[in-house]
Amino acid sequence: MNGAESLVKTLTEQGVDICFANPGTSEMHFLKALENPRMRSVLCLFEGVCTGAADGYYRMKGTPASTLLHLGPGLANGLANIHNAKRASSGMVNIVGEHSAAHLKYDPPLMSDIEGLARPLSHWVRRVESPHSVAWDVSTAIAKASEHPGQIATLLLPGDASWQEASAQAAPPRASGAGRADATGAAAGVGGADGIAAAEGLAPQIKRPEPARIDAIAKVLRSGEPTLVILANRATRGRAVELAGKLKAATGCRLATQFFTSRIERGAGRVTLERIPYAVPQALEFLKGFKHIITLETTEPIAFFSYPDKPSLLKAPGTVVHTLSEADEDSAAALDMLLDALDANTAQAMLQPRAEAVIPQGALTPASIAAALAAALPEHCILVDESLTTGRETMGLTVGAAPHDLINNMGGSIGYGTPVATGAALACPDRRVFCMVGDGSAMYTIQSLWTQAREGLNVTTIIFANNSYAILKAEYANMGAGAPGPKALAMIDIDKPRIDWLAMATSMGVPSVAVDSAEGFYRAMANSAREQGPTLIEVRLY
Repeated sequence: MNGAESLVKTLTEQGVDICFANPGTSEMHFLKALENPRMRSVLCLFEGVCTGAADGYYRMKGTPASTLLHLGPGLANGLANIHNAKRASSGMVNIVGEHSAAHLKYDPPLMSDIEGLARPLSHWVRRVESPHSVAWDVSTAIAKASEHPGQIATLLLPGDASWQEASAQAAPPRASGAGRADATGAAAGVGGADGIAAAEGLAPQIKRPEPARIDAIAKVLRSGEPTLVILANRATRGRAVELAGKLKAATGCRLATQFFTSRIERGAGRVTLERIPYAVPQALEFLKGFKHIITLETTEPIAFFSYPDKPSLLKAPGTVVHTLSEADEDSAAALDMLLDALDANTAQAMLQPRAEAVIPQGALTPASIAAALAAALPEHCILVDESLTTGRETMGLTVGAAPHDLINNMGGSIGYGTPVATGAALACPDRRVFCMVGDGSAMYTIQSLWTQAREGLNVTTIIFANNSYAILKAEYANMGAGAPGPKALAMIDIDKPRIDWLAMATSMGVPSVAVDSAEGFYRAMANSAREQGPTLIEVRLY
């Protein structure tokens, strides 16, 4: 067994059985090792699709995927979506090929400081020194990626460590719960492995908060002063969000998320979470009445950008922030402890009723688009949102839709949507994934369509085509720069030439349709949900 075979064998034995790959010459032995029948290898035509897909896979399955990237430039191409994954607390094992040790001294053209590129966006980086250490090294990477919150682990694999024989070695360290899901997962019977670990007692042990902290927050809630509870990461799904609903019923607190959240279980029959607005004036208005903010796996609200004459911290003066669970703590346990302290375990959470599905008519507007979504979303689908301007009203107007999972871009680097949807579809093959994306964002990682077609994934990609980076026009005004002139507009508008989305989809094997009315959009979505495989809907806003 050579080093590459040892690596893939260790990955699969520890539950990492999918690899999003864009290989090069240095990784040919790894490529051969991917013929292991227990490993599913998925070719992506750009490294940003590899890393984004690994992010989406983790968000839905709760376990890390692996990526295969070619040397420093390949890693650099994937860094934007590694950044988004890190911000979303997604676990990921990146295998980055490297020249053989003997070749590096000649400074070949593709040589670069891979470790220097990896460290700012990785929690753990290691270079394999020998084929004999490969299994140990990759097992350590899996253990790191499987922690709570999820971690980015990057392992550099020199060519000679791949092709040389690996000797017998001691058993490598096995990640606690590696290859197992967290206990916060998808609805039973609709795909995903979440909940299995808890049932088998194999989930990683996560820290519980200190009892003194719980007692202090219970005192705050007993005071009756206006309180907002902000949930993030694992607190927005599974048992944790159900317990948060009981807390709201017992104390009258309000429940919210930051504007962007890694994954929320929402819709009919679930606890409703409000959304702190993105725009600073609206966020200040939303938050001004609270005397206390309680956080679970997140921080106090801050502005996404700095604006002239606007604050970065959004809470009202005098508002006190209390941490109920830190990012690495068990939010469900924290809420259990808090309900115990309040003697509120018997409280009944109010669940969101199913709103009447009304098929909208007429022009495409943010409100009619949201209404079409609310009517068309099938039960237990996954909605990946990178719609920026067009989708701003989506969350408020789809709260009573069929139960679904919503995924947002936590890191702000655009081009995350279509890759994340690809990974989510592979994690949950029995669930339809809808990906809402603006036309400017879609061009960053449009290669995702090719992978979706090749793998036969149930993804509906919705392109909001306004032929512009519309978000930048709004930000231009928010920054106080006034109205953009011709040269500024030339850097924002993308209509010369206009992108032919139907031809783009056809070229990559994805069926497509264009719509220019709210009813047409609804029907295209509903039709796509009844079909197998990917489709693209161009929503023409021009």
